Amino acid sequence: MKLTKYLPYVGAIVLFIIASLLYFNPVLGGKQIKQSDITQYIGMAKEMNDFRAENNEEPYWIGNAFSGMPSYQVGAKFPNDFVKELDYLLRFLPRPADYLFLYFLGFFLLLNALKVDWKLSILGSLAFGFSTYLIIIFGAGHNAKAHTIAYMPAVLAGVIYVFQKRYLLGFIVTVIAMALQIVANHIQMTYYLGFCILILGIVEAIDAFKKKQLPTFAKQAGILIVAFVIGIGTNATRLLSTKEYANYSTRGKSELTINTDGSPKKKAKGLDKAYITEYSYGILETFNLIVPRYMGGGTVEKLGENSNFYKVFEEKAGKKAAEEYSEQVLTYWGDQPIVEAPAYIGAVIWFLFFLGVFFVRGKLKYWLVSATIFSILLSWGKNFSVLTNLFIDYVPLYNKFRAVSSIQVIAELCVPLLGVLGLKEFFNTKMAKEEKQQLLIKAVAVTSGVIILGLLLALASSTFEGLRDSQYQYKELPTLIDALIADRKSMLYTDSLRSLILVVLSGGILWFFIKEKVKLIPVIGLTAVLILFDLLSVDLKYVNKDDFTTARNVQRPFVANKADKKILEDKSHFRVANLTANLVNEGRTSYFHNSIGGYHAAKMMRYQELFEYNISRELSSLINILNSRDSIVEKLEQASFSSLNMLNTKYFILSDETVLENDKANGNAWFTSKLIPVASANDEINILKSLNTKKATVIRKNEYSGVNTFKKDSSASIRLEKYTPNHLSYISNTKEDQFAVFSEVFYKDGWNAYVDGKLEPHYQVNYVLRGMHIPKGEHKIEFKFEPKVIKTGSKISLIFLGLFALISIAWFYFERKKATPLDS
Repeated sequence: MKLTKYLPYVGAIVLFIIASLLYFNPVLGGKQIKQSDITQYIGMAKEMNDFRAENNEEPYWIGNAFSGMPSYQVGAKFPNDFVKELDYLLRFLPRPADYLFLYFLGFFLLLNALKVDWKLSILGSLAFGFSTYLIIIFGAGHNAKAHTIAYMPAVLAGVIYVFQKRYLLGFIVTVIAMALQIVANHIQMTYYLGFCILILGIVEAIDAFKKKQLPTFAKQAGILIVAFVIGIGTNATRLLSTKEYANYSTRGKSELTINTDGSPKKKAKGLDKAYITEYSYGILETFNLIVPRYMGGGTVEKLGENSNFYKVFEEKAGKKAAEEYSEQVLTYWGDQPIVEAPAYIGAVIWFLFFLGVFFVRGKLKYWLVSATIFSILLSWGKNFSVLTNLFIDYVPLYNKFRAVSSIQVIAELCVPLLGVLGLKEFFNTKMAKEEKQQLLIKAVAVTSGVIILGLLLALASSTFEGLRDSQYQYKELPTLIDALIADRKSMLYTDSLRSLILVVLSGGILWFFIKEKVKLIPVIGLTAVLILFDLLSVDLKYVNKDDFTTARNVQRPFVANKADKKILEDKSHFRVANLTANLVNEGRTSYFHNSIGGYHAAKMMRYQELFEYNISRELSSLINILNSRDSIVEKLEQASFSSLNMLNTKYFILSDETVLENDKANGNAWFTSKLIPVASANDEINILKSLNTKKATVIRKNEYSGVNTFKKDSSASIRLEKYTPNHLSYISNTKEDQFAVFSEVFYKDGWNAYVDGKLEPHYQVNYVLRGMHIPKGEHKIEFKFEPKVIKTGSKISLIFLGLFALISIAWFYFERKKATPLDS
């Protein structure tokens, strides 16, 4: 076996490394990319990371955000996670170059599985990796999404190997790729990949039926199912903990049947439809997959001196004002709340896609075209509600995910894939030149026609007005919005023309190949240059060297202000409410303090409801009192902040310099004199609105059957002696039996309560907190987070890893034995 045959593949890997580092070249100087989501995540994960560094163990619980929640989805590390170690080996480049490299590598593997020549495989891999959507998610910090998408092509490669009857190779690749896919930890992207595989399976099943090969298909499906199960099983800890937490999170089912105003609440099994479809792609907006700034680009764009917007500003307010206000202009005129950048796939790639439609024959084309159309239709969300509602109501798990526009990742994968297969067939087909010319002309005509149709539809049906145009209604500049609309039209014209030119140039290169004016290698090279020019010229507008900063600024993104420093002087255990921020959507406070807020897409359901029904109202009341400027002290004394007090909210941050101390906070634990049994969640949340949580406590009838009143003991005491995220110790001293309430979030599957080392029951009280019966005398009370799911999951992961190794080795042995002829 000659090693030289592998040189192109080694060269491809080296090229991918170079391309990844060149695009994100600041990493070579030790800089790191600024990512808003990751910045907030650093705040959320601060307590967990500090604990891990100090104790060399995982807490699996964080107390610095949302008053406490499991860390399963905040970067927790799990035992026996050998797949994660493999992932680390593959991601050897600095972030985010590592993810870009995985884009290239995975797609290259997929194209090789489809027996595409290495040169075209490199071209296709670069086209896939530099697709604008896959680049812009780095700027936002959607690393888990990018990570998961990067392993999608490898999973498909394994599936295709199996359908090619290369069973052992397909099994091994599918298991490993699926395991890596899950370890990347973006279940929504994996779920969408499932649709893509399902469509491929349907196409293969139809083909097998026509050819009367259903037994073979059944065998292939069986191998893939086993491979998927094993790949998933190696991530048992991660998945089981996610499944457990999902039942308690906002993805789970609420017990409440009333809205915040008391009106009946519509029953829902998953997320609210409005929330799921908030980010729905506009039907017309779909054209920006082929025309980058079809709808004005990102939410904001920089407009130059030649723009109408700039000229109007300059004329009325001067050059300096024009320069300042033209830096970030609201150019996007679609209906989505915010858009980082257009999800541009590339005009050249779309031309190649349509080339593939005409040149590729058989089931691969049907799969890729069907999957592309499927993903685009579902990405329309509320704009195509008939289909979307059908999926939300009847397709399992579809209602667990938001941002339906994200399903376009299927198109992001399928369009370049069919495009490269189209090029392959174009170069290899033995059809007559005249027929090839006709099909090429059709591909150019259809692609150009789509671009022109998009232009005409926009001009005929749109006003080009944006959701936030009211921000530009200045009396001194009455024509400013008109100027902005003119700029939006100009972007549409310019980028439509740009896409048309790129399509014609791409078609021209292939035309000259048919005419034998240009050889194969130069044609591939020129096509690659056009693709890179097309994509990189758009990508670099949105993610470039300006997004990088020093490693220190990324790793330590927050600097304590005067308010933070003042609070940090208090070494006791308490919580903080930052009134200068959106409490349920920021991680800065959690970086320094134990916050009642935080930053996470899947908060605990009960805590979110407490926030919506009670805490938000109490915070609004507090803000109104502070803004009243008269009798503030008296009003604060009279106001009721029962929920804030029971969470031990000791400090309110009013500004970077001002802190308000809350002397009514209940503390870490207290004895209640009265339990109020209730039958439903509705009663529990309603009573809390006016309850003095220091004296009385709400508890469910069906969960507690003890006494409801307790003798008052003026000498009784209970104090927090030691705090770590996963272990809290209290000392109690009473003359009579008491019932204690702890200002810590209740989580049934993991927290255990001990009195003097003996396991004792504890209960959910006040909707989100913990409570338990405390015997008289002096006792040590401990809460330990001991989730069984971690131990169970780690054992299951090891079993599946062993099963994978055993099956692979045995299969390989029998294949070798079968291939070795017997001695005569």
